[in-house]
Order: sequence, then structure tokens, then C-alpha cells
Amino acid sequence: MPHDPTAAGALADGTTEGATAAEELPVLPTDRRTGCPFDPPAGLTALSDEPMRRLRYVDGHTGWLATGHAAARAVLSDPRFSARYELLHLPIPMPGMEEVTEMPPAPVGDFLGLDAPEHTRFRRLLTGKFTVRRMRQLADRVAQFTDECLDAMEQAGPTVDLVEAFARPIPALMICELLGVPYADRDRFQEHVATLFDQAADVTAKAAAFEAVGRFMGELVAAKRAEPTDDLLSDLTTSDLTEEELIGVGGVLLAAGLDTTANMLGLGTFALLSNPDQLTALSADPGLVEQTVEELLRYLSVADPILRSALEDVEVEGWLVKAGETVTVSVQAANRDPRKFPGPDRLDIHRKATGHLAFGHGAHQCLGQQLARVEMAVAFPALLARFPTLRLAVPPHEVPLRDRANIYGVLSLPVTWDKE
Repeated sequence: MPHDPTAAGALADGTTEGATAAEELPVLPTDRRTGCPFDPPAGLTALSDEPMRRLRYVDGHTGWLATGHAAARAVLSDPRFSARYELLHLPIPMPGMEEVTEMPPAPVGDFLGLDAPEHTRFRRLLTGKFTVRRMRQLADRVAQFTDECLDAMEQAGPTVDLVEAFARPIPALMICELLGVPYADRDRFQEHVATLFDQAADVTAKAAAFEAVGRFMGELVAAKRAEPTDDLLSDLTTSDLTEEELIGVGGVLLAAGLDTTANMLGLGTFALLSNPDQLTALSADPGLVEQTVEELLRYLSVADPILRSALEDVEVEGWLVKAGETVTVSVQAANRDPRKFPGPDRLDIHRKATGHLAFGHGAHQCLGQQLARVEMAVAFPALLARFPTLRLAVPPHEVPLRDRANIYGVLSLPVTWDKE
């Protein structure tokens, strides 16, 4: 029998029926100001003793928090859970939009907020563009861009901000390559994008950048229709996508492929520099790089959480989720579930972190995951080989964290090295 939180007696979170008022339920913990910067918030860890737990949402909705790996995987793979934005309740206020409690429907082309069959239509068009083979073919370009960034670092160093010099430009250049952004327009494009993802930028600046990126995408789509080149956006102009859908898809690919990878490169470097035994092991054996990438993805889980809404009553690992209830899937908690990953709070690049949920799971699993893997697998070894004495230029506690956004990372990462 599934646990039914509306039934009399003991409830799923260990309370009794008389203690089920929404105001008595926990809210999603987000405070990372104490403890290890790579660990989930201590409050979240405290709520992870049960794989599913009742949760209070911004608008007073009573939903769920999934922290267990099996429960998270079950929710993300079950089509009875919807990804449609307008059905979801927010567990925490949106950064810069603290007054917003209800999500609008997905904009045209934003397939991340759609369910089948609408989502399937977009997914089928895009899946063939992101094959493992095609992404690995881009490895030479990743290596070229990485070398260019390292050359600039070497000239500017020996002390630089690794986010500005390395972590942000590499995925930005690769997204430009993938979408076919002309070289002459790349600086303008990256300037708008940087504002869009700048945690310190105010709402007005972000709105202006959002509109500018939309206009830029519109111009780019029109150019690709008139004169196609060898890139993903040109490929899509031959599909049945409308102009507005193409612009929306371009924006989604930009957001999904840039911010997450940039923060993985910055925070991943911080994690390696903070774990010298792991750094030494990787430097000594570059063959460990693919395992290192998977372990960093698991250990850091920068994209969190993922929300789903039940379209009908669904039993998840013995817990009954009622129709209309939102489930907050905590990827960082699921990837630290000791039932799946023994010793989960330890960064161990010798671990086979197969099955982590850093890219999500199910029908909405990240399309660009193979490109992200290629970027990290090329960039990390190249950085360490070029600067074998690389180290933090400030004490670890002075590294500013990007903790007010749904993609976790570092705002800057001052590093230095010994000049030969």
C-alpha cells in the first residue's frame, strides 16, 4: 500500500494528521553560507533521511520534495508527471522575480516546458543534431578555443579570474559555433548573454538583454533561411518549425548550453583545487578525465532543482502523490544518496558515477549533455597541463558563490600560478 499523506495516522514525513498544516511543513532549504561550498545546503541534507517528503511552496501549495535517487529517477521518467510550467508551483522565489508565484506557459519554442506530443515534436528534430559522434567531432574546435583562452591567460597572468578568462568563454564560443553565429557578431552576442546570466544585474538590465538576444536570434534565423551554412540553426530552417519557434529553440539551446557548462568549468576547477589529492591523480593520469567529468557532475550538481506536477495520482517508491501536486526533484540530494553512491560527500575521481542525474532523466534529459562532456573533458586537462602550479589566489572562503540563481557556481575564481 502506498503512503497516503491524507490518511489518518502516521504520514510520509513522520508526523500525524493533526500536524499537516502547510505552515508547519519545511520549505526548500537553499542556504549554503556555512560548511563546504560544494555540499548541498545543510538543511536539505537534514531532510534527506526519507526519499520523499512533504514540502511547503511559495504560494502555500503543499507538494513534495524528492531527495532519494530512485524516487527522483522515477518522477523524472514517468509521463504522468508534467513539465508544463503553468502546472508547477515554485518552491522558492525566482531570483529577481520574488513577487512571482505562478508560472506562465512556456514561450513559443521553449520545449522544456512542454509534454508529449508537443515536446516530442521538438525533441525528434533536435536529437539527431546532438549525437555522441557529432559532438565528439567538435572536440577539435573545443581544443582550439581552449588553447586560445589559455594563451590569453598566460599573457595576462599569473593572476586572473578563471571565470572570465576560461570558464565562460569556452562554452560561449562553442554555442556560437553550434548555432552558426558569425565571427563579427560574437562579441555583441556574448555581451548580451553575459548580462542575461549576471547574478548582479538588475531586472531592467536582464529584461533588456533578453529582448536583445531575442532580436539577435531573429536576425540570425532570417540570415540562415536566406543563406544556410554548416550549423545546427541552418539545419533546422529546413524543418517545419516556424520563425518564432526557431527563435525560441535557439534561445533555449543558448541558455541550456552556456550557463550550466560555464559554471561546471568554474566550480569544477575550484573543487579540484580544493582537493589536491584528486588534482594530483588527474594530472598524473589524464586517462581519468572522463571519470573525473562524471564525478564532478555528480558531486556538484549545479542545475537544481527540477520541478514536475502530477497529472493523476501516482505512487512513487511507495509514496502517494496526488493529482495536481508539484514534486521538487532535488538533483543535488539524489546525487548524494548513499544508497546509490557510497561515501557520496567525497569527491573521488576513481568512482564510476554512472547513473547520476546531473543532466536530468527521462524524456527531458539534457540534449546537450554530450557537448558539455566534450568541453569539460578537453578543457580540464588542458588547463592543468598548461599551468601545473595552478592554485587559488585567495583563501577558499573568499571565493564568491553564485548562490542566488538556479544554476550554482562561482561568480569569480581568482587563480594564480608560478611563471617559469
